[in-house]
Amino acid sequence: MRLWLSESERRPDPAPARADARKAVLVGTVAWLVALVASLVFRAQLEAAGLGWLLWAAVTGLALGVIGLVVVQLIRRRAARQEAGSAG
Repeated sequence: MRLWLSESERRPDPAPARADARKAVLVGTVAWLVALVASLVFRAQLEAAGLGWLLWAAVTGLALGVIGLVVVQLIRRRAARQEAGSAG
């Protein structure tokens, strides 16, 4: 096995895979929503066990997930505008 290839021996880089980041961010956001609901239902037990911070972790995860969805949507719109501008 060789660790170094000369430039002439290299194969071209593969094209990047197309993926929908919205689905991944949405699944994570829904998971944080489920965690938030569960931590609200079991709030007393979590507080008694010294795990009250889990509620705030779920709130933070949900907020970051919503921000992530907005950012991903803005990136998609910008890419679509650029694609439409370069095609026409």
